[in-house]
Amino acid sequence: MVETTQTWERRTGVDVVANHLYDEIVSLRLLPGTKISEAEVAARFGVSRQPVRDAFTRLANLDLLVIRPQKATEVKRFSVKAIETARFVRASVESEVLRRAARRCTADGGRQLDAAITAQRNLLDDPDYGAFGALDYEFHKLLCEIADVEYAFDVIQGEKAKVDRLCMLGLSKEDRMPQLIQDHACIAAHVKAGEVEQAVVAGMEHLSRLDSTIESIKERNAAFFDTEEG
Repeated sequence: MVETTQTWERRTGVDVVANHLYDEIVSLRLLPGTKISEAEVAARFGVSRQPVRDAFTRLANLDLLVIRPQKATEVKRFSVKAIETARFVRASVESEVLRRAARRCTADGGRQLDAAITAQRNLLDDPDYGAFGALDYEFHKLLCEIADVEYAFDVIQGEKAKVDRLCMLGLSKEDRMPQLIQDHACIAAHVKAGEVEQAVVAGMEHLSRLDSTIESIKERNAAFFDTEEG
């Protein structure tokens, strides 16, 4: 019984540390290249170093931290190769999701899409990039549900997470929220109308918005990118 309780507490500690650091990394409170100390994080959360070590490993598996033996752990810099791979995989999956969603969208699905767009537009008067990020995930999850391929969102979510930090930089520095919401509205309109290929075209145009953002961030913040890629 004692062992079970200790295991539960340890897992809870890992979750708390991992989730907090994840939010700090994705929200850019911890910038790419920032060094973080296992001992300092343990002291900050009042836990032993083992749950911190496990949390670091979890974040490294998400491609957000770089753990090097005998060296400081650091927030992973952006990888151009990883970004290209993530975007290719996501575009491939999301194209099929949109085709199926446009073929299968019901009146109820249409109402849910309308509500999703309304919730996003409500953020425009007082922009909240974190809240928009959450609604963005919900919108793409809803499309998967309408398409009756809920499992596809696991793939989309995983690939999307790899570029979330770039998206956050773009949102905060370029005021991209109005354009992205308009993209979502266009996608929703085509899906509701059953316009299959138009929905795909709108979806791919939406994903392409990040192209200029990536180039702009590379020019302004070259140190955020991995220079050791071959």
